[in-house]
Amino acid sequence: MQPLFGGGLTNFSTRCVNEASASRVREAGSRSQVAKPKNKVAEVSPAKRNTNGAAKYQRILDAAIDVIAENGYFQSRVSDIAERAGVADGTIYLYFRNKEQILTAAIDAAFAAFLEKARREVEQARDPRERLRRVALLHLKAMGERRSLAVVFQTELRQSAKFLAQFSHQRLVEYFDLIRRVVREGQEAGLFRRDMSDKIAANCFFGALDEMVTSWVLSERDYSLAGAAEAVADVVLKGMETRTAE
Repeated sequence: MQPLFGGGLTNFSTRCVNEASASRVREAGSRSQVAKPKNKVAEVSPAKRNTNGAAKYQRILDAAIDVIAENGYFQSRVSDIAERAGVADGTIYLYFRNKEQILTAAIDAAFAAFLEKARREVEQARDPRERLRRVALLHLKAMGERRSLAVVFQTELRQSAKFLAQFSHQRLVEYFDLIRRVVREGQEAGLFRRDMSDKIAANCFFGALDEMVTSWVLSERDYSLAGAAEAVADVVLKGMETRTAE
């Protein structure tokens, strides 16, 4: 069956379309050769964009810690965090859904950095006792150098059972595992009592440090928190070390 109106009309129409398209291409090419851009926009490399984004993200986390430490979690607004970080309110929502997610990310990032340093300190010492002393110093030094972080960890984090459960089930478990591993190594080396539970020892070690930070946060006196590390470690280690027969 022949096409409706015959094939000649169809072929003619196709040629017209092709010629028109070719003409537009030639005209566009001619304009591109004559026209010159008025202003050339500087291109930003993907690496620089990633770096800028990471820096902005970290500023938001740091701002969240400071604002929440000053005002409390429930009294702090996302707009307050944005203003402190030097970004627009809408920028916050490019990274986080809500204030709860900001606090969770800020705490997680801070503790992840602490754990990384703690692992390095442990690896740099061979004696389990020295390892625990280094961890104690790092713990108190990290909190003592940034009071706002200590306030958030010791007070704001513990006002919410949800926040505390999330933190405990993730980062805090890793911290306790690190301490327990050092305790077991001390037991295997005959330095720590074998009749002692490594879990109880880790709880006592962390509890002593944690209580020192809380006391420092609530105290009106200004003193070096890191300066108490050696005394705290001594008290805990004395109870852990192998008892010699008298």
